[in-house]
Amino acid sequence: MPGSFLGTGWKLPVAVDDRGRIGMVSDDESVRQSIWTILSTAPGERVMRPNFGCGLAELVFAPNTPGTAGQIMSAVREALIQWEPRIDVLEVDAVPDDTQPNLLSIAVSYLVRSTNNQFNLVYPFYLQ
Repeated sequence: MPGSFLGTGWKLPVAVDDRGRIGMVSDDESVRQSIWTILSTAPGERVMRPNFGCGLAELVFAPNTPGTAGQIMSAVREALIQWEPRIDVLEVDAVPDDTQPNLLSIAVSYLVRSTNNQFNLVYPFYLQ
């Protein structure tokens, strides 16, 4: 199976598949879900890994300004570099939404190192 060295893990959110077993993901989807988990986890949230995650929760009440967008982009880049060794982070951008003033779309472009596949992930982040 090509790419199986990327790993296999529980599908998130954890659910039972059609055979009654825990749903599993592997390869590029495993990497995508790992990135989502990193961005969704606040440092200190996991008892056995207190430094794991991204500091986005600290910015929830920040104003929607270019400065806040810069802090978000920096926090995301640093967290992904530290916690997801299977990727190269190509670009991180925080784009305000025209229809929702409290929404920033965090766009992450990344390359899976072992397969040289490039992907984009958009993570919605709500301020205030």
